[in-house]
Amino acid sequence: MNIGLLLFPKLTLLDLVGPAEVFARVPGAKVHLIWKNRDPVATVNAHEMRPTVTFAECPQLDVLCVPGGPGQMDLMEDEATLAFLRAQAAGAKWVTSVCTGSLILAAAGLLTGYRAACHWASLDQLALFDVVPVAERVVFDRNRVTGGGVTAGIDFALSLVAKMRGEELARAIQLSMEYDPAPPFPGGSPKSAAPELVADMRQRMEPFIAPRRAVSERVAAGLRGRS
Repeated sequence: MNIGLLLFPKLTLLDLVGPAEVFARVPGAKVHLIWKNRDPVATVNAHEMRPTVTFAECPQLDVLCVPGGPGQMDLMEDEATLAFLRAQAAGAKWVTSVCTGSLILAAAGLLTGYRAACHWASLDQLALFDVVPVAERVVFDRNRVTGGGVTAGIDFALSLVAKMRGEELARAIQLSMEYDPAPPFPGGSPKSAAPELVADMRQRMEPFIAPRRAVSERVAAGLRGRS
């Protein structure tokens, strides 16, 4: 089983390493970290990771996974990346994302007409691409599987392993990772956080969300113009 995760500049590290850790524990799975070249890639917090395969070298994937992060905005208009995703998606059994990676899939036209998740602060942008936004931690729609923000990547990967290989293996991986979340505070989601905290966080994030929304609007308009 070939599982590939897109490794791109300014991604959110946990979006990638959370699911990668789960997938690496699947017997017989080969996990690929994919980028245009093999040069080290700096994540949003300047951690460097090295791709294991390039676009040109990548085998046909059974699972294609796209993480999110601020670099997602550049990729939404990067035709080389979008073309790679379209080509891989055509033969993949599962086309997936974590966090704002779903906006990259949407920009590639790979979520049109599907239900999908995203980070809660950017979830509404999916509708620009004729995608149905769903405020859930993991969303399955046919062979599209999308996770919510950042930490949801672990839940997404375990849920997908259960679908592919059975719940027994997924439970064993969950135990091997001692994944038994007990956050120190309630309120890690807009559904459970105090309304005033959600409003304050939205206000703090708006200087970053506004440019992302502008990119989404521009790319979505371009896709409509081509159709």
